[in-house]
Amino acid sequence: MSRRLSLTLPILAAFALAGCDALGSLTDTEAEGSETENGEAQTPAPSGTATAGAAETGIGAEDDATPMAERVATIGLLNKRNNVSKDLELRPGESVEEGPVIVRLEACERTAPYEFPQETGAFVQLDVLERGQNEHSRVFSGWLFKENPSLNVVEHPVYDVWVKDCAMSFPGEE
Repeated sequence: MSRRLSLTLPILAAFALAGCDALGSLTDTEAEGSETENGEAQTPAPSGTATAGAAETGIGAEDDATPMAERVATIGLLNKRNNVSKDLELRPGESVEEGPVIVRLEACERTAPYEFPQETGAFVQLDVLERGQNEHSRVFSGWLFKENPSLNVVEHPVYDVWVKDCAMSFPGEE
């Protein structure tokens, strides 16, 4: 039971950080598209797109947050062998090679200032070139959380990575 729980928590936390589709799911007729009165085909708006009614009620405010490509995550990298740590600043899609380690950032998120509990997370991939090998091998790929580092742990004898920050903003935030 505890093994199942330890596998389920990171997945649930990732969904919580990804947010909910505030506009609800499409019905079968909306998903296929509908016809207007003149018989023209009408395709539905993409999921997550705020409509005028949703903007008035505040639903879909996530759409106005900093775009993923403009976010900056600060990731800590520790070499346990020589106790050297570095802070890496990455944008989603970027990677940094530090010696035999490649750290990739796929995404970073944090909850809006009005949501609780406050969470900061990043989807990180860690590739290491082990001694005697010719190619890097993936030793970790998953979400890491600043407030709950034990939810998903990098299990490597020499290297460790953790999330320090995800710089992004929401509407109305200073």
